Amino acid sequence: MSIPRATARLQLHAGFTLDDACAQVPYYARLGASHLYLSPISQARDGSTHGYDVIDHGHVSSDLGGHAALLRLAAAARAHGLGLIADIVPNHMAAHPSNAWWADVLRQGQDSPYSRYFDIDWHTPDPALRGKVLLPVLPEAYGVSLETGVIALTHDPRHNTYAIDVGDLRLPVAGDFSRATSHAPATVCAEHDARTAAGRRRLHELLERQHYHLAWWRTAPEQINWRRFFEISELVGVRVEDDAVFDAVHALPVQLVRDGVLDGLRIDHIDGLAAPGAYLRRLRRALFQTGPARVEAGLSRDTYLIVEKILADDETLDPRWETDGTTGYDFMDQVGALLHAPSAQAQLEAFWRAVSGGTGSVSEQLLLARHRMLARHFPAERQALVRALTRIARQDLRTRDWTSASIDRVLTALLAAFPVYRTYADDGGRSVADQKWFQVAASAARAALGAHDGSADDQLLSLLQDWLDGAPAVAHGPGATHALHGARERALRRFQQLTPPLAAKALEDTLFYRHGPLLSRNEVGSSPARFALSAAAFHALCAARARTHPHAMLATATHDHKRGEDSRARLAVLSEDPTGWIQTASAWITRLAPANAFTPADRYLLLQTLVGAWPLELTAEDVATRPQDVSAFLKRIAQWQQKALREAKLHTSWTDPDASYEQAAQDCLDSLVNTTDGLALLGEIAAFALRVAPAGLVNSLAQTLLRNTLPGVPDLYQGTDLWDFSLVDPDNRRPVDYEARAALLRTDDVETPINTSATAWRSGAVKQALIQRALILRARYPDLFSQAGCTPVQAHGAHAENVFAFLRRHGGRDVLVVAPRLCSTALAPYTQDQPEMARRYWEDTGLRLPPGVAAAGLRDVLSGRHLRMTAAGEVLLADLLHDCPVALGVSV
Repeated sequence: MSIPRATARLQLHAGFTLDDACAQVPYYARLGASHLYLSPISQARDGSTHGYDVIDHGHVSSDLGGHAALLRLAAAARAHGLGLIADIVPNHMAAHPSNAWWADVLRQGQDSPYSRYFDIDWHTPDPALRGKVLLPVLPEAYGVSLETGVIALTHDPRHNTYAIDVGDLRLPVAGDFSRATSHAPATVCAEHDARTAAGRRRLHELLERQHYHLAWWRTAPEQINWRRFFEISELVGVRVEDDAVFDAVHALPVQLVRDGVLDGLRIDHIDGLAAPGAYLRRLRRALFQTGPARVEAGLSRDTYLIVEKILADDETLDPRWETDGTTGYDFMDQVGALLHAPSAQAQLEAFWRAVSGGTGSVSEQLLLARHRMLARHFPAERQALVRALTRIARQDLRTRDWTSASIDRVLTALLAAFPVYRTYADDGGRSVADQKWFQVAASAARAALGAHDGSADDQLLSLLQDWLDGAPAVAHGPGATHALHGARERALRRFQQLTPPLAAKALEDTLFYRHGPLLSRNEVGSSPARFALSAAAFHALCAARARTHPHAMLATATHDHKRGEDSRARLAVLSEDPTGWIQTASAWITRLAPANAFTPADRYLLLQTLVGAWPLELTAEDVATRPQDVSAFLKRIAQWQQKALREAKLHTSWTDPDASYEQAAQDCLDSLVNTTDGLALLGEIAAFALRVAPAGLVNSLAQTLLRNTLPGVPDLYQGTDLWDFSLVDPDNRRPVDYEARAALLRTDDVETPINTSATAWRSGAVKQALIQRALILRARYPDLFSQAGCTPVQAHGAHAENVFAFLRRHGGRDVLVVAPRLCSTALAPYTQDQPEMARRYWEDTGLRLPPGVAAAGLRDVLSGRHLRMTAAGEVLLADLLHDCPVALGVSV
């Protein structure tokens, strides 16, 4: 029960609680899921829509229904044969006074027992911050905020305590103040009223005595003295490497596993931890100790354990990690690349250079983005690392002359060139893989610095490699080895906790919004260097996953995705005819609000988004006749557009929004419905999107089939059992219409053919039925899908390169999976009640099954047809794919 067959990810919040999830258990059981995979269930900030801003690790969120609701969900799940997996957040918590740990630190400073729970530097060079926590929460500079009354002293009569109010934020006041004053609270508050000069002086003096330093929100990047989650100052890093912190964070999830409420855990942002390998080993031990209680309750001893981890090209999970695998971003990238035509890459990139003004190669753009991050978004973290490295240099007579300035310059080049999220040298030194990535970064840094062999920069780079290798330190001169080892540990921790947010913010949240040859390849887990994958390369990656992590998740949609899985599949169609797409897009760019300041590059990104996300139910004629529906769609696009422009940081940003450029962008979008020419253009965009949409659905079905049949655990993100053309969050977290899904879900009898009518394609019922059939097979033959490898099946004939087929074989049973690739336009008639037209494409193509597999013994559970073999020993695809572009055969 602990190793899932298939998971269904649910995003919980006050609008979709644990009891709401409970109501959907029967649906997911009928669909074929084995486990519900829950977003964080710990108590989060009031109003949280995602659960990652935890304020109390020890309690189930009251907004979600509390512990009792979780028990009701677990009981309902068990009654339907399902288990539960929960997302946990060990890396960070909400930096908010409703977080009792954080509030106590603000109240007592270093004397708080929780001061060690957070990654706070109490000894920064800035005298104003020594012994204090920076709180960058003011809307304007401190003096202005003080004068305008943004900051106020208030009194809570219920608890007889004073607080500092900053807008809606209520901050604690150090205890000595309440004890020191004997005046009536109203008098005290009046004496500290910032509306008078004397009141401002007293309020300022009171603030200076606190254990926190109030500051303008803009000071955070350069002054923050505690580790944040990425660059989000509302989330504070947690020191889960500390024994007491680990126990406090994990007491609830471990107890829920012991009690049989949970069967697995998903670890959020594993790369944010100081020591991921050691963390996973400790967690595994804690979970192992729950085994006897679970066995006594009739449950599996083992607990499923997966990690959220972004893998770069050619990167694999550290073999020292005790985990079942990743949450599936790697698969999402790989299966998407399989559906893109490699021949289109050069043409699309050339067009992008022409549209964007030739902004350099993608590697150059990424380097610029990383330098921007280091200079403007993470300068405090970078300087803290420089100080840590400078302390190392000072402890050795041979290196003490290296200055902070030189270390900063060389370190910046190294960080900017770092090719992966991080190394794991904390775990007994650098692994072979760590050494490889560090060498790649060092070589690139040498080139960027112009550092020839033996030069000063070359020597310093070598020192940085040595200082950050995780090996035991040996002091030279009077310095103590113990002190040097401690300094190197601190520097390594800062280095390894800086490279992940640097990588994520530079690539996923900057470059992917400013570089757009084809947006379907700009996704979490993707690499701008990989546009497409050959069938052989994709097979090899799947085989490697089966060998090392056979129970890793396979995802094609997540709560973090940039655009929905079916939107990406539709945009992939454009790679099959790049010339036609470029001609169309060029004309549209010219016509799209031509006098507007909105750049051609941003117009092109907008046009791709409109085409990829256009709703199937909204026809070109509806543009003029259904203005409310069009307006609702464009409102979603506008929300995406603002986020995309600000994340790109080229013409506007979150920190420095340019109202005039953002208005130009909105005017461009508005012109599509407010002008005659715009309405005509919008109608053309709609017509084009709906022309390529059927081909996109073919890609979608192929992607869905592969996710549910390849080695690994298929993960279904909520709502994607039907077509999903969502955009980046919060759009991808919209409510799910479960009533409509339940109405479409047909029998779980695999003997009857699925409905492949045009109506079923439009509604998404064909996708839902495919998922159900595949998951029924996984339930019926669990060993085959959990233990069998993946054997490629060779195709022969005119379109052999356009079919991806493989066998899974175990215990005398065979499963044959057949999916098309790079031919979706030719197969679009399958979706329009014209399968005979699509069938002609396959007339000269067949599959040659390996020895021991008899076609006559295989039955396609989608069509109900038995496979037939020709005299030449081949299965003809025109026969196999008679009514549907994919096939799933199982031996009978």
